[in-house]
Amino acid sequence: MFDIEWLKPGVLLGSMIFALMGVVVFWVCFVIVDKLTPYDLWGEIVEKKNMALAIVVAAMCLAIGQIVAAAVHG
Repeated sequence: MFDIEWLKPGVLLGSMIFALMGVVVFWVCFVIVDKLTPYDLWGEIVEKKNMALAIVVAAMCLAIGQIVAAAVHG
């Protein structure tokens, strides 16, 4: 009738662990990119309202997120 495989504790715990691993990998990659850039990303985007840099950082976040999702899924 209804397939509730995802409600089993092992499946749910595995999903939560993979999600946490994905967030950690994303955060580490973002910190690395932030350190590699010659200026403070947060200060440029928030304080100086640098829209171009905000778009580049958003694209980088989407790309890293896609890579992490593909690695966790596959």
